[in-house]
Amino acid sequence: MDVLPSLPTFLAFTAATLLLALTPGPDMTLWISRALGQGRRNAMMAVIGTQGGLVVHTMLVAFGVSALIVASPTAFLILKTGGAAYLFFLAVQALRKGSSFALDGTAPPRGSGLDALFSGFWVNLLNPKVIIFFMTFLPQFVSASDPHVTGRLLFLGAWFIVASLPVCFLTVFAAHALSSWLANNRKVLRSIDYLFAGVFSVFALKILTAQAR
Repeated sequence: MDVLPSLPTFLAFTAATLLLALTPGPDMTLWISRALGQGRRNAMMAVIGTQGGLVVHTMLVAFGVSALIVASPTAFLILKTGGAAYLFFLAVQALRKGSSFALDGTAPPRGSGLDALFSGFWVNLLNPKVIIFFMTFLPQFVSASDPHVTGRLLFLGAWFIVASLPVCFLTVFAAHALSSWLANNRKVLRSIDYLFAGVFSVFALKILTAQAR
């Protein structure tokens, strides 16, 4: 197929994707907080939501929309302000409701799966750093003179999502495995609430200070 990269490019891209998937960020923080506080199902929904955000970012990069957003100071300011505000909201939620989440296996998780899905989607979509990252990362593996550049970018974006999923799911399983122990250690759980609130706040500040160039 014309959209498939060469084998060396494909292998290099896959290796880079796995390394990047292991790098902590707002998405991973959200998965872990949902796994600890709301159960594995909601954490999985959050993962699906963040991957849905990546689908949108892939489309934006492939069709040149991301470049227009970054080139517009107003659009970029609106995007990063919205992203930072949402992360601050999650920080407040972690402080207000974090330790009240049900952690035992018999109680239903607090919050709906749909809420977790949309949380993951918006955390990813409203992060201007993801736009900048996809704009700079994906094109490195495609030649500008390639007549199939759009198709190749779409393929690479799709493969980025697929290849990173095992890391996402392993993160959720590992975090969920701690939930039973945390159920009997409420002080530790409350400390984790403050940790997540702090991490979300730090990422929000980083987004606010993001530069388009």
